[in-house]
Amino acid sequence: MSLYAIGDLHLHYQSVLKAANQLHDRVWKNHEEKFLKNCRKAITDEDTLVLVGDHSWGKNLSECERDFQYISDLPGRKILIRGNHDLFWDVKKTGKLNERFRPGLTFLQDSYETYRDYALVGTKGFTFEGPFYLDRWGRIVGWDEEARTHAKKLVERELGRLRKSFELAKADGYRKFIMFLHYPPTSILEERSGFTDMAQEYGAEQVIYAHCHGESRFHDSIQGDFQGIRYSLVSGDFRKWKPLKVLDG
Repeated sequence: MSLYAIGDLHLHYQSVLKAANQLHDRVWKNHEEKFLKNCRKAITDEDTLVLVGDHSWGKNLSECERDFQYISDLPGRKILIRGNHDLFWDVKKTGKLNERFRPGLTFLQDSYETYRDYALVGTKGFTFEGPFYLDRWGRIVGWDEEARTHAKKLVERELGRLRKSFELAKADGYRKFIMFLHYPPTSILEERSGFTDMAQEYGAEQVIYAHCHGESRFHDSIQGDFQGIRYSLVSGDFRKWKPLKVLDG
């Protein structure tokens, strides 16, 4: 009964694929088959798999049917976190998603799930990604202030959603936490953030995140131990389609 995680499957069985890297990069070729094979090797039906956002390119549920079927057919219990490309997922209608797809899939938002004596909490998150202004050596010398101000508002909204999840779990007696985000916990301008502070405040043992694609983005945020918490990037292309074992059974 182990806990696994991966993000950014970006399935597109019934939708139009427009991402250049996913069309052309070698690591994405037949990634659905690679991931399914790796899951069947590592994960049993007694295990839990958390999928950390960007599940489908589908714009609505009708364009996601085969993608959801693919995820449902993966071994183990499946918990989904919302990603920035998950246009099918209206936060206010998360309850309806769960009514429709449980027990095969659980959509986690403004709540928590459990694994042994742990509470699994998570939200999409957000971080400022520019536009940045660069000098001739490629160093950041400025940024779009209006975009950064807007990003701060989105960060505060997501922090509120994450705190709600922590507080619900805490009220039910949970004291051990694993925290999941789609976006990285810090931007390339930050050494810490509201998300790292919240992980510290509630004593999360691990923070798992995705979103960072391509070798140039793999080190945009924290990896490894930081303030006693283990941070792990689980973007599918970074993991080469092998789910990360977060906790042993």
